[in-house]
Amino acid sequence: MKILLDECTPRVVKTRLPQRSISTVQEMGWAGITNGDLLASAEKEFDVLVTADQRLPHQQLLAGRRLAVVVLPANRVPDVVKLLPDLERALDTIQPGMVVQLTPRV
Repeated sequence: MKILLDECTPRVVKTRLPQRSISTVQEMGWAGITNGDLLASAEKEFDVLVTADQRLPHQQLLAGRRLAVVVLPANRVPDVVKLLPDLERALDTIQPGMVVQLTPRV
């Protein structure tokens, strides 16, 4: 499974999940492109997009896409680190076209 981290997703996800095949939008040279163009490009090369952009599922038509999306509830590193077990579970079960919105941990 190939995973893409959106610009707003902390890179700690990549460093803390080294067993996963993870690239960043910046590494792909896609920084600054619109969400629609990002989804179209990502869908050609990746299986899952991980983002903290809460608006993405509401602004983009995600139904019928091959790309799955995981939405983090925040992009602050301490919050994301707490969510890594939830993210791992989501990545283990996610299917093409699914949108999984993680909830904050307290």
